Amino acid sequence: MDRQVYERMRGLEDRHWWFKARREILTDQISRLGLPGGAKVLEVGCGTGGNLGMLGQFGAVTGVEPDDEARGFAAEKAGVPVEAGLLPDGLPFQPGAFDLVAALDVIEHVDDDAGSVKALGGLLKPGGFMVTTVPAYQWMWSPHDELHHHKRRYVLGDYRRLFDEAGLKVRKASYFNTALFAPIALVRLAKLVLGLKSADEDSMPSAPINALFRRLFSGERLWLRGGAFPFGVSILLIAERPA
Repeated sequence: MDRQVYERMRGLEDRHWWFKARREILTDQISRLGLPGGAKVLEVGCGTGGNLGMLGQFGAVTGVEPDDEARGFAAEKAGVPVEAGLLPDGLPFQPGAFDLVAALDVIEHVDDDAGSVKALGGLLKPGGFMVTTVPAYQWMWSPHDELHHHKRRYVLGDYRRLFDEAGLKVRKASYFNTALFAPIALVRLAKLVLGLKSADEDSMPSAPINALFRRLFSGERLWLRGGAFPFGVSILLIAERPA
């Protein structure tokens, strides 16, 4: 990602509605997986470390991040090991080392998405889980994706196929960030039609708007406990390595 993206993440990921609500949804989902006590947890592509504290609720966490500056900040912020590494073939871990692997808005960044899913699956213990999120719908492509160095956006069926082909059992597959789908889609389509190049979609809104958007997005966790959304700005997929 561009250096300005890492710098912006450092300032926003503890306060911005999108980061906070996504962590609340992920916390709810992971808490239902029945991870063992003392679970070994890995976050790949941990950026500046905003999710490491959340994942630390579930076990001993290690991070992986290719960017030197972001890696150093994440390790200092979270107080956990953060290693250098790249997908799919540059991860410094033994196969079958982890009970939980998280790749949160990561797979869209790599050239070889199928190889990366397979590599991450190989890091799981039998019965271990992979929790992933990616952005949805190529037609929603915007300057925001370019600034973040995305390679693609996904539809759910294509994304799920990566896990099926890697021999993983899909436990949960759903779109999410559905409550705010309409306004986000309209803004992106308007920018496309008008030829606007602004990529500041993750700027900090006013406190009342930030609180409202957080409540709307976070509230989706209740439906996701047993259901799935047919559309959304993003995709959530949880897969298990067969025992």
